[in-house]
Amino acid sequence: MAERKVSVESEVGLHARPAATFVQTAAKAPFDVTVAKAGGQPVSAKSILSVLALDVRQGESIVISAEGEGADEVLDRLAEIAAAS
Repeated sequence: MAERKVSVESEVGLHARPAATFVQTAAKAPFDVTVAKAGGQPVSAKSILSVLALDVRQGESIVISAEGEGADEVLDRLAEIAAAS
């Protein structure tokens, strides 16, 4: 399983527009993608409600995981979205 640990730098954290972009990107993947706060329980990265419920704020770290062909590319893109300021 591939994973990325990312520090969220957006002023609004992983909420509103960044969360929507994150979920839309994850939803395009033909395999499961999860996201969790560092040390927390993973949730589906394809669910806007689950991602928003994580309440990820600026400066917090998340772990994004996926398994399947093309997982590294999807995780790289999701990491870019989460890290964007």
